[in-house]
Formats: sequence, C-alpha cells, structure tokens
Amino acid sequence: MKKQTFTVIVERDPESNWLVGEVAELPGCYTQAPDLPALEKNIQEAIRGYFHVASDNEPFPEFVGTLRLAVAV
Repeated sequence: MKKQTFTVIVERDPESNWLVGEVAELPGCYTQAPDLPALEKNIQEAIRGYFHVASDNEPFPEFVGTLRLAVAV
C-alpha cells in the first residue's frame, strides 16, 4: 500500500466547540471530533473512504498554501 501525505485544515466550530478537519487536496473530504487525537483518527478514516469510492484516474488539486489577509469590513 502506497503512503501519501495530505494537508488537513483544522478549524474549531464555534457552536459545538468541536474541531473540524478538511483535506485540502480531496474536495468534500472532511470530518469532526472533540479533540485532535480523535480528529486525526477520523480524518484518516475519511481519506480511506474517499479513495474507496474515487476513480483511479481522478486528478487531485495540489495544495499550495494558506494566505491571511487584513481587510477592512
């Protein structure tokens, strides 16, 4: 089995206070958990599930980075 590295963006949901993790390279691949160890386990399961149903020749976006901007609103 080939190992692949993914970028997980982690945010805290303000209503539930749970962590939400989204895989940058896999559109629609996300999960949530009450703490970081559980989130890591859940996101690994989500990634495996994603590849279980994904097409073999489907191209994936390349994660480039993050950008923080100060904007007057």
